[in-house]
Amino acid sequence: MIRVLLVDDQALIRAGFRALLAAEDDITVIGDAADGATGVSLARQHRPDVVLLDVQMPVMDGIEATRQIASDPALADVHVVILTNYGFDEYVFNALRAGASGFLVKDTEPADLLTAVRVAARGDALLSPAITRRLISEFVTRTPQPGPVVGLDDLTNREKEVMALVAKGLTNDEIAARMVISPTTAKTHVSRAMTKLGARDRAQLVVFAYESGLVRVS
Repeated sequence: MIRVLLVDDQALIRAGFRALLAAEDDITVIGDAADGATGVSLARQHRPDVVLLDVQMPVMDGIEATRQIASDPALADVHVVILTNYGFDEYVFNALRAGASGFLVKDTEPADLLTAVRVAARGDALLSPAITRRLISEFVTRTPQPGPVVGLDDLTNREKEVMALVAKGLTNDEIAARMVISPTTAKTHVSRAMTKLGARDRAQLVVFAYESGLVRVS
């Protein structure tokens, strides 16, 4: 059973999402909150698999709530999915940098919402190659100078190569084909790179790759 926490300051949004999710046999909503501070408290109390979290809320916004959840070792298995009205924007990028696993537009199709919850619960990032490329072109290029990323020097050359391919939006299967290795080996390299860098998922790995200067926009 996938346990979901809803955090949004609009009661109608919470009610609609709750009704949709509760109708599924493999998903249960364990609580909801109208602000980020209460959401973080409930996440610590219930340790859900997925938190659907609005960006702009009173008391504490979604970015800070994401940061607090992602930095809490006790919540390492909690995956944050950002909810936004506007699609990919700077708020979303900052949330990904803070540790979110991906994002959804609030008017997304119901089937896509359910898929996103299941993907996030597995620990996979909600970033398609197209979204990854958009992230790179719209936001990462604004970083004036690369900065240090803790753990980058601990990566093997193979792990850095894999990380660079992840940052370009390639899937594990595509990485395997490019490097002439098995998909399992590609996944292992990705997992090791994430562990050494403290990245929660592929989304944060992409951010680290560009912010460190390991990969540059051509």
